Amino acid sequence: MSRSLVLIATLLVLCACNKPTPPDPERPVEPQARATELRDAIQEPLDKAKAVEGDMQKAADAQRAAIEAAGG
Repeated sequence: MSRSLVLIATLLVLCACNKPTPPDPERPVEPQARATELRDAIQEPLDKAKAVEGDMQKAADAQRAAIEAAGG
């Protein structure tokens, strides 16, 4: 029982002493996406949806008019 407690305590101490290694200063850091690129990536599908919205409204109006003309 005491051996396992000593082993656990030793493992905890060793884990606490483990320092993360700093990044290599000779290797350049990869650039991250700029805020404008991220904004554009989010905005593009929204702009496409807004462009189609007008066409959808025209089609719905034409369908309504056809239904009304048919006597519905």
